[in-house]
Amino acid sequence: MGLWTRHLLLLLLLSLLVCTCFSDPSDELCLTHLSESLLDPTKSLQNWTKTTFSNPCSGFTSYLQGATCNNGRIYKLSLSNLSLRGSISPFLANCTNLQALDLSSNALTGAIPPDLQYLVNLAVLNLSSNQLTGQIPPQLTLCAYLNVIDLHDNLLTGQIPQQLGILARLSAFDVSNNKLSGSIPTSLVNRSGNLPRFNATSFDGNKDLYGYPLPPLKNKGLSVMAIVGIGLGSGFASLVLSFTGVCIWLKVTEHKMALEEGKINHLMPDY
Repeated sequence: MGLWTRHLLLLLLLSLLVCTCFSDPSDELCLTHLSESLLDPTKSLQNWTKTTFSNPCSGFTSYLQGATCNNGRIYKLSLSNLSLRGSISPFLANCTNLQALDLSSNALTGAIPPDLQYLVNLAVLNLSSNQLTGQIPPQLTLCAYLNVIDLHDNLLTGQIPQQLGILARLSAFDVSNNKLSGSIPTSLVNRSGNLPRFNATSFDGNKDLYGYPLPPLKNKGLSVMAIVGIGLGSGFASLVLSFTGVCIWLKVTEHKMALEEGKINHLMPDY
């Protein structure tokens, strides 16, 4: 083995040692604030302590429940169905190596932080089945690697950001059963090329949301048949009124003519 090769191996071993012995300060900040923003009534996250946050990973080994590590960094957070309460901390953006975030099936409230835009490696975002409010942040478009956006069964309001349609890797999108309104962005349902197009199941359960691929809104405005019916009814009513008016006019005219004729006969001498 040459001298250069031995030096290279030594450097690799040293780099691995550094990665496994020292945590990333950004991950520590991320986990600390996330823990502070969550309530854990079932004590599912007992090992989420400051001591563990200072060294949550050792290479690919994680010391935190629900966390997956990759080369000493937090790679995935899966905290679904743990009865968690509280809100989503904007400091999650400090877990810059995060590629999957799953906080589904809890009781989280508050808004989706726009700061998630800084998770530039994020591929999976699942915040479904919570009680999240506010609007869907258009800033999520900056997470260019997003494959999955699952926000179903929340209390989200406002319109679906048109910009989300430009996410080229987006293959799963679900915002059903919220309180969204307005028109469904054509950028999500008429995508060009081989990009996936999302059907009605992605948008169902939002009573003020409309547009393809949803069926026409019920009890909103007048149907075509109703408009035609009103038009025909109005036309018939106008015809009846017009006919009645003509009849009255003819009757009045006839009466006037009879009176004039009577006057003329009265003035004519008898022979």
